[in-house]
Amino acid sequence: MSDKVDVLEALKHSNVFLTGGAGVGKSYITNEVISDYRKRGKQVVSLGSTGVSAVNIGGFTVHSFFVFGIANNFEELAAGDKRAKSRLSDLKKVLKATDLIIIDEISMVSTDLMDMIAYRLNHYGYLGKVLFVGDFFQLPPVQKQQNRADVFGEKLYAFESLAWERFDLTVIELIEMKRTRDAEFTHILSKVRKGQCDEEVIHYMTKLWNNEGLEKDPTYLFGRNLEVEQTNRAKINELDTEETILFANIEMFGSVHEKKLTGWKNMLPISEHLTLKEGVPILFTVNKWGKFVNGERGILRKIEEDHLIVEKEDEFVRVERHDFDLVDMLVKDDGSVETMSLATLSQFPLKLAYAVTIHKSQGMSIDNLVCNVDNIFAPSQFYVAISRAINPKHLKIDFNRGDLTQYLKRVINVDRRVVEYYENLVTS
Repeated sequence: MSDKVDVLEALKHSNVFLTGGAGVGKSYITNEVISDYRKRGKQVVSLGSTGVSAVNIGGFTVHSFFVFGIANNFEELAAGDKRAKSRLSDLKKVLKATDLIIIDEISMVSTDLMDMIAYRLNHYGYLGKVLFVGDFFQLPPVQKQQNRADVFGEKLYAFESLAWERFDLTVIELIEMKRTRDAEFTHILSKVRKGQCDEEVIHYMTKLWNNEGLEKDPTYLFGRNLEVEQTNRAKINELDTEETILFANIEMFGSVHEKKLTGWKNMLPISEHLTLKEGVPILFTVNKWGKFVNGERGILRKIEEDHLIVEKEDEFVRVERHDFDLVDMLVKDDGSVETMSLATLSQFPLKLAYAVTIHKSQGMSIDNLVCNVDNIFAPSQFYVAISRAINPKHLKIDFNRGDLTQYLKRVINVDRRVVEYYENLVTS
């Protein structure tokens, strides 16, 4: 893929920001870059701005790797660093041995956090490259006081930090939609991503609201866990087949704090206790090239102790347990670094297809989709939800809270600073 070549070429001489809307292949290219570096014996550190993105990229959270603890600004960092001298010494050795640091979901990294990252890299003399991946039109950094940054003119986004400009980034924006081939839907998604809610968008969304073209048992996306759990439980109870609970296997390699272990397990795209029945619709939650992709749908036909048989389209797929590793960096006596597994959780990589949260659907490509938008609490959630769809003919908006037009005008909006940032990219 030429985009991968562009990124690898740019990383030879500069840091890179890889951006673009949902479904354009950012994750695929990121994984290809990681694979290319490791094949050449290069050390790559993969980081996520959140726990979920860290799991998706197979690495650590930014806070954990850079030993930020609970610090969100330099004042809190100075206090925490006095208690973390041993871990900071290890970080210095890791940075010395690292060729590339990848930070995923950069849109959720705040201005302060971005400057703290740059401080760590500069202070410990990091000589490698940095690849930032994400889309500022999607989920913004979490604010303790809503709209405080905007109202008081304080900086919020990573691109507003002093560090962002100093990274001297080569920006590569992916624009070709891979998830759907429907040109009109792609056009509408582009408008929604940029916060444009004109008559064309409202007319299109109203058609999706009245869409009756779905197949049986669509996947529902909800904003909250409550509706997901209720829907899955009610639907699985309707099946007459015997219920089976499949427990994850967990293997520990040393001591891990219980809180850290629990937090990690909660971020995984599977359930520790998977309740299934033969005949249920399922969604795959990881990519296994040549067999299934994240978000692809099938029907569970047979449950065995060591494997499942899933029917998808016109073929049967044998699904075995997938290993998820909780990893850490080990600094060896010679100064080299290797990744060490602290725990491995092994579970079948699927979940019931009746309902999923919008949050847990990130990265999925889903056909036959109903997006319930009654409990959306962040503007970008609406875009994230509808952009999971592969085919708009099999996409329905479920909304039961009054005037759809007024609702759309409220949730389809984007911070002016993000719009200006991307406009400047085009002109610069």
